[in-house]
Amino acid sequence: MPVLRLPKFGQPVKYAYITGRVRAMKTKLIPHEMYQRMLGMDIPEITRYLEETQYKEEIDLMAKDHSGAELVEYATFANLAKTYKKLLRVSIDEPEFLILEYLRRWDIWNIKTILRGKFYGASDEEIMKYLVPAGELDLEFLEGLAKKERIEEVVQAFDGTDYYEALTQYDGEMLSSVENALDKLYYFRMERAVGGTLSVGGGLLLKYVRKEIDVKNLVTLFRMNKAGIEAAVIQDNLLAGGKLHEEFSRMAGQSYNEFVRGLEGYPFWGAISDVVAEGGSVSRIEARLRAYLVRYAWALSNYHPLSILPVLGYIVSKETEVSNIRKIVRGKEAGLSAELIEEQVVA
Repeated sequence: MPVLRLPKFGQPVKYAYITGRVRAMKTKLIPHEMYQRMLGMDIPEITRYLEETQYKEEIDLMAKDHSGAELVEYATFANLAKTYKKLLRVSIDEPEFLILEYLRRWDIWNIKTILRGKFYGASDEEIMKYLVPAGELDLEFLEGLAKKERIEEVVQAFDGTDYYEALTQYDGEMLSSVENALDKLYYFRMERAVGGTLSVGGGLLLKYVRKEIDVKNLVTLFRMNKAGIEAAVIQDNLLAGGKLHEEFSRMAGQSYNEFVRGLEGYPFWGAISDVVAEGGSVSRIEARLRAYLVRYAWALSNYHPLSILPVLGYIVSKETEVSNIRKIVRGKEAGLSAELIEEQVVA
């Protein structure tokens, strides 16, 4: 696995073609109102609907070996990986570089998934169900990791890469420190990559990345402050690079009520204020913040339509679509009410 590559600065940045492709791909996203209708369907009905969309190829292919919610999960992740790989194929130079750096989050996702699977004794097949080869690590390499017997073997497979130092933090007892180190590595790399571009769009992408870091830190504060975890532990789990990092660090360890009062007036407050006032779950708050991020990504893209930003908006929307579909079918498989599932859906 190569280290950070630099795009060919100085050459014309070719965004017209890829942004045109993205506009066409955006029209195939599932309309928001369809999620409400899916809540009233059973899993076979949802599957039949998805066969009428861009997921048809994956569903038809995987229906030979899978059914029910498992079929939908396999098919949506496979389609997500295919879609993101398509974006990489149709981009060159700076666009390709920035897309790949952003999609490395799926490398992190896959590494975490494999580590968790090994930690809890899951089978190779169960681990593979949740892998999304949409980043730089290809399916063959990931399958090899999934087949390893122990976590230590997975760690050694990354010797000589950027991931190795983070992975060596595994102490044999908990994965949280490793997962936090991987997240910090991803955002460090992302900030470094975006900060090295010369385009205005690159600067706006950095603005989005910092907003995303703030949202992730905010969710961490909601979870940990609500659980009464001490400030030092929370601060160690906050990601660096966000615009609000210092302010959020001061909120770590506050009583939940004090913490919530301190959030009033922030730009994101309008997206979550009603849920917080109702005493809603952190997962509901997280869904609202995710929707806020999707809107923010598309709002940024309006500033520079011939830049990386419309591509970012599509990437974020596609990931959200797949997440919503999976939440709905998982909830139905678990027998949850439509109201409870709806709380988790990002709309």
